Amino acid sequence: MTGRNATQSRRRFLALGSATAATALTGCSGILSGDDGGDGGSDGEAGTTTGQQISLSDFRGSGPLVAQREAPGGTSIEDLPDLSGELTLYLGGGEGGLYLDLINLLEQRYPDFTANHRLEASSDLANTIIEENEAGASPADVFMSIDAGSLGAVANADATASLPDEALSTVPDAYQDSEGRWVGIAGRARAIPYNTNQISESDIPSTVQEFPEAAALENSMGWAPSYGAFQSFVTAMRLIRGDDETMSWLQAMQDHGITTYDDEFRVSNSCADGELAAGFANHYYTLRVQSARENSPIGLAFTEGDAGALVNVSGLEIINGTDNADLASNFVRHVLSAEAQEFFATRTFAYPMIPGVAPVGDLPRIDELNPPEINLTELADVAGTVDLLRDAGVL
Repeated sequence: MTGRNATQSRRRFLALGSATAATALTGCSGILSGDDGGDGGSDGEAGTTTGQQISLSDFRGSGPLVAQREAPGGTSIEDLPDLSGELTLYLGGGEGGLYLDLINLLEQRYPDFTANHRLEASSDLANTIIEENEAGASPADVFMSIDAGSLGAVANADATASLPDEALSTVPDAYQDSEGRWVGIAGRARAIPYNTNQISESDIPSTVQEFPEAAALENSMGWAPSYGAFQSFVTAMRLIRGDDETMSWLQAMQDHGITTYDDEFRVSNSCADGELAAGFANHYYTLRVQSARENSPIGLAFTEGDAGALVNVSGLEIINGTDNADLASNFVRHVLSAEAQEFFATRTFAYPMIPGVAPVGDLPRIDELNPPEINLTELADVAGTVDLLRDAGVL
């Protein structure tokens, strides 16, 4: 935890800024300096892969928030064993297909590698895996999901196998399961997008509990309660404050006047349009608005140490009973490579999970945020949250 002065600077993220310097260059090799990929062999030895000419620029996004980034640190895919064989991947969510783009890049890099995927909502796939495991075996080798809750549900059903230590050791403890059953691959912070023409950062309370009393936000906020990220935020509030207090907060926010939207990108765009003074949304939606609408009047603030400051993760777990344990383990290591983490940071504007890769723009680094101290695996009780939202008249 940090002092108040330091906190103030972390809460505020102002629009497009100077290019962020990334990084130590530990582990960097050819591809990270923009050279083409490896040059021969597919015998499983690290650094000997041949595929199509895939360079760092293929993994990296573009636009003003990405300009002038330095090479990412961390372990390069050139330093990992080749991917070879067929993997069955259950992909929960996937950020509008962006995660498939990463998988396609890996398939281009490794001609002998194929990831057969099944794409559905993360909660649906979690239930499918649990049912398949209870019936004897799941066809899935790996579950890749956009939220820790669904990963936790599968883990709690004893449907996972061990993850490799090489992958777990690269990610902070807060963003992996305490028993090593899943590991985060990209982070998303709950945040407050706000219209900089209507309010200032000082108008935004430092905890979500204060929002129903904030005069500057009366009848001028928006949320998307049907959205999975919002439900994870409410689940976190239930863990921290209990169901009764969470119910009271939901009702107080409705009494204060709040507009419901279908998704959080619309909430963030409505802030930029001046339709809202502020909203509840994941941090990256504001960056997407800024990237698409240069000089739009939208800023981003963070609350402190409460459910509103939750940092949830997309993650991976290996499914119990897989016949492809070695390939699955190697795939997990690739998704945590410097190139893949640069992909998440610059194409989805997510928080990278390894220290050598910086977030885009002027975002505070993930270790500068102040999330609540909760076990992300406990976010699995989404059904209880949905029931509470319905009882509160929010859904």
